[in-house]
Amino acid sequence: MRVIVVGAGALGTMHAWHAVRRGHEVVHLEREEQARGASVRNFGLVWVGGRAEGPELDTALRARQLWEGIADEVPQVGFRASGSLTVLRTEHERAVAAEVAARPDAGMRGWELLDETETRKANPALRGALLGALWSPHDAQVEPRTAQRALQAHLSASGRYTFLGGREVREVVGENTVRDDRGELHSGDVVVLCTGAWLGGLVRELAPALPVRRVRLQMMQTEPLGEELPTSIADGDSFRYYPAYAGGALDALNAAQPQHETAAEHRMQLLLVQRRDGSLTVGDTHEYDQPFGFDVVEEPYSYLAALAEDLLGRPLPKIRRRWAGVYAQCVDPNRVVHREQLRSGVWLVTGPGGRGMTCSPAIGETTANELGL
Repeated sequence: MRVIVVGAGALGTMHAWHAVRRGHEVVHLEREEQARGASVRNFGLVWVGGRAEGPELDTALRARQLWEGIADEVPQVGFRASGSLTVLRTEHERAVAAEVAARPDAGMRGWELLDETETRKANPALRGALLGALWSPHDAQVEPRTAQRALQAHLSASGRYTFLGGREVREVVGENTVRDDRGELHSGDVVVLCTGAWLGGLVRELAPALPVRRVRLQMMQTEPLGEELPTSIADGDSFRYYPAYAGGALDALNAAQPQHETAAEHRMQLLLVQRRDGSLTVGDTHEYDQPFGFDVVEEPYSYLAALAEDLLGRPLPKIRRRWAGVYAQCVDPNRVVHREQLRSGVWLVTGPGGRGMTCSPAIGETTANELGL
C-alpha cells in the first residue's frame, strides 16, 4: 500500500515507522522544514508510572516496549532506560507514595517506595533534604530534538519512505489524495493526518466538532550539570497532576499541604531530565485558557530553578534556553488519543496531550492495526 502521513512530529513519525516496517510505501509531509512543535519542545520522557489504569497504562507499557526495540535499530533516538524518582519531602507526600506502592497494580508499574538512603544510592546527585522517593523503573527517556529526524533518516534507507518538508497540506481531494500549498497532489491508499496542535484551517474544515483542546507549557534547559543525573526526577506536585495517584492519601495531601502559590497559579510540577550532552531540561507549566500569551513568564522559571537546586543541593548551571510549546489534548479522559475516520481512506489522529512522546509508538501501532496495514 501507499500511505500518506501528514505531520512529522512524534505521532506522525511513528505512524510512518509502522507503515514502512510493514512493507508499505510512505510519503511523509510536514508543513515546516522539520517538525518544530511539541514533539521537540518536551522532556523526551517515556513516562509510564503515573498513567491512569486501563487503556492509558496499557498503551504506555506497550509503547515503552516498542521504544526499546526501536532504539536497538536506531540508537540515535537516545533511548535510556533511566527510570524515575518522585522525590518525597514531606510526610504527606510519603503517605501518597506508600499508598500507591501498596496497590495491586504496583508491580505492573514497577513502583517501589525508597527510603532516604536508597534514594541517594539510586541517584547520588540528589544531595538536598528529602525523606525518600517513589521509584518507577519503567520510565525512560529519548532525545526530543533529534529523535524524529533519526527515525526519518533510518526510514529513508528502506527505499520506501519519502520525506517532504515545507509542505503544508491545504486540501483533501476525494478519498485518498491531499493537495499541498505548492499545488502538488499526493495520492495513496490511505491518508493519516497527525497534525498535532494545528487545529484550525484544514483540520477545522474536516472536523469542526473536534473534542481536542490546546495546552501551552513553559520549559528551560541548562548548561551541562558536570555530573551524571542517573534517573529523571519529579517532585511531589506530580502526584497532583498524574491520574494514577488519586486516592485518600492524595486527598489528605491536598487538604493539609496546599500547593505553592506560583505552582498552583501556573499548574506546575517539577520534572528534571538530563540530556545526552549533560544539560538539564527543567519544567513545566500548563496553560489552558486561550488566547495564550505570546511571551514567557519569569516567575515559574525562578520557582522551578529554586526547587531543583533544593533537591540537588547545589546551584543549577547557567540557563541556556527557555521556550514555550503547545500540544493538543483530547478532552475525553477515557481516551488516549482522538482517532477519527473523516471520510473513506482519510483518518485524523490527534490529541495525545502530554503523552505524545511516551505513547506515540503504541498509538501508531494501533492505527496501523485498525487500518489493516
